[in-house]
Amino acid sequence: MAIPATQMRPGMIIKHNNDLHLVFTVEHRTPGNLRAFIQAKLRNIRTGAMFEHRFRSADPIDKITVDEIPMEYLYQDGDDYYFMNTENYEQIHLRKDTLGDAVDYLTSNLQIKVEFYDGKAVGVELPQIVELTVVETEPGLKSATASSVTKPAKTETGLVVQVPPFINEGEKIRVDTAEGAYLSRA
Repeated sequence: MAIPATQMRPGMIIKHNNDLHLVFTVEHRTPGNLRAFIQAKLRNIRTGAMFEHRFRSADPIDKITVDEIPMEYLYQDGDDYYFMNTENYEQIHLRKDTLGDAVDYLTSNLQIKVEFYDGKAVGVELPQIVELTVVETEPGLKSATASSVTKPAKTETGLVVQVPPFINEGEKIRVDTAEGAYLSRA
C-alpha cells in the first residue's frame, strides 16, 4: 500500500530499496527557500543496520502490513531463541540475527508480539518497559541521592545500563526498550 512520505510514522514497517525497514524517527523539515523534505531514521529488519534517509514530501512509500502474533519468550539455546504462541501453544525459534538488539531485553515469560510478513518472522515488538535484575555494578553509596552522576550496571541479559549511584547488585530496575535507558527502580 503506497502512502506519501508525510504520512510515515515511527513504528511503521516500510519497503525501501527492496528491503523491509522499521521507521524509528520521522522529522518534517522546511529549510528556508528550499522544498520541504522528510528526514527518517530507518532500521533494516534483515541486517539490523540503522541509517537516515531523506524523502521528498510527495515520494510514495510502500507501507507493509505485518501480522502481529502475541507470544511468550521461553528460553535461549546458543543463537536460537524460543517463543510460544499464547493462543495455540505452538513453539517457534528465531535466530539472534533476526531479533537484533531485542535479545538484550528478553527475560523468561516476557510477553511480546512477533511480527510476520509472508509467513516469515521478521522481528519482534517489545513492551515499552521491561524489568531487569542488576547482576554487576560498583557498590552503592548510602548518602547518594538522584543526581546527574551515573555508573554502569550489567543486567541479567548482558545489557549494560547507566544507573544512579544508589542502585546495588540484585536490585530490579525498569529499562526503556526504545532507548536502552534506566527509568526507575522496580
